Amino acid sequence: MADTHAGPPSLYPTLLYRDPKAAIKQLTKGFGFTRAALYESEDGTVLHAELAFGNGVVMLGSKGRVGVFAEAMADNGPTGVYVVVEDVDAHHRRAAEYGVEILMPPTDQDYGSRDYMARDLEGNVWSFGTYVPGG
Repeated sequence: MADTHAGPPSLYPTLLYRDPKAAIKQLTKGFGFTRAALYESEDGTVLHAELAFGNGVVMLGSKGRVGVFAEAMADNGPTGVYVVVEDVDAHHRRAAEYGVEILMPPTDQDYGSRDYMARDLEGNVWSFGTYVPGG
């Protein structure tokens, strides 16, 4: 079996937001993501954005657009995304200082991970912790 951890990520969570510019601000300033790409229409609608964290990328865009993906996602509720971080407590402090809604403070898990959970401005649940699947 090939090394599944070599090269670029194979999975890219994709979220649509009513206010993607506010989401980008919260994810970069509150959670420490780096804006890797931003494509906007002439009227300022976010067509596609990519935010990087470690070797992972989350893609996002504006709700209410047309097209197969936008229509399929139109009625979707919140989603959950897990992000591996080295220092859970420092990451939690950053998010809390930014005013992010914290759902669970840093907590040691029975399976050896240390995690915390937060909710973004549009209800998506973000978990940050030390657990690395397959690691």
